[in-house]
Amino acid sequence: MSVVIRNSSWSTRLAPWFVGFDLPLLLAVLALAAIGLATMYSVGFDHGTRFADHMRNMGIAAALMFVIAQMSPYRLLTLAVPLYTLGVALLVAVAVFGLTKKGAQRWLNIGVVIQPSEIMKIAMPLMLAWWFQRREGQMRVLDFFVASLLLVIPVGLVLAQPDLGTALLILASGLFVIYFAGLSWKLIIPPLVIALIGIVVLVLMESTLCAKGVDWVVLRDYQKQRVCTLLDPYQDPLGKGFHIIQGMIAIGSGGVFGKGFMQGTQTHLEFIPERTTDFIFAAFGEEFGLVGTAVLVFGLVFLIVRGLAIAIEAPTLFARLLAGSITLNFFVYGFVNMGMVSGILPVVGVPLPFISYGGTAMVTMGLGLGILLSIGRTKRLMTR
Repeated sequence: MSVVIRNSSWSTRLAPWFVGFDLPLLLAVLALAAIGLATMYSVGFDHGTRFADHMRNMGIAAALMFVIAQMSPYRLLTLAVPLYTLGVALLVAVAVFGLTKKGAQRWLNIGVVIQPSEIMKIAMPLMLAWWFQRREGQMRVLDFFVASLLLVIPVGLVLAQPDLGTALLILASGLFVIYFAGLSWKLIIPPLVIALIGIVVLVLMESTLCAKGVDWVVLRDYQKQRVCTLLDPYQDPLGKGFHIIQGMIAIGSGGVFGKGFMQGTQTHLEFIPERTTDFIFAAFGEEFGLVGTAVLVFGLVFLIVRGLAIAIEAPTLFARLLAGSITLNFFVYGFVNMGMVSGILPVVGVPLPFISYGGTAMVTMGLGLGILLSIGRTKRLMTR
């Protein structure tokens, strides 16, 4: 009796690598990536190699997403402490002998130029989720204090560079983990009330506080200028307020249906500064209007809803905290970017997810999506 062994097809061999993936999440990401490529083609066609580089960055992010998605949450747990330690060490190295560009010391040359603060966007929630996993079932106030200390160290190092936008993202990623771990509302409400009072006072005393010669003590001059520009961008319409004013004009001129693909006058006549990076949402709004903006927002909201669903169904505390934090980080990215372009938040360097140009940020988002897919995939394989 003879046995015939047939070679399995490539599809059969590759199938196990894709089993259990969250299809709705992947479809949302693909839709946002397609919108990002179309927008970059329009705003970056006369901007050197931005479109080609954007495609390359997306390819690298997709490859990393796929690789991370194959790892189990337990393997991610073992990487938490080493990655956090490496990230803090690199931030210290930046403070000592980092590269300085445009007045900021944020980069490190290790054969290639890297921005170590980006590592902390993933390392921070990993580390805090690892910490609370170890304390599961026996959490005390001291445990939340230690978690806050782990958070303050990298945030302080990034603020010193200075890089307010990245520091806020790292802070948010850590605070989300601490909140999901069970932080009492008694400790959350007082800072929120103080912040609200501070905002009201700032608005009422805008003319006095923003006057020349008034020292804010806790804020650097450029941070003070950003807040004052937010409150009244027309006090310096051709200087500090130019970004916000032109962004609002571009979005408003798009109307309901937009001016059309590659037809944005504010964009292509170069009235919008940083139109391929921080202010790409203004260019998108001008060309695709309210309808296009609604589609973009729906895609981001759907991604966030799917991410939170994965967090709720996660099998361990570590996985729940990590998935919840990473998901809400996408919300912070989108809300802050759209808010600053629309004139409701200060201008900080925060990209629009999958739309803005930027290699390091795109890779970070790819890693975050890979972690979400890994957690969701593990849950599905366990229930089969």
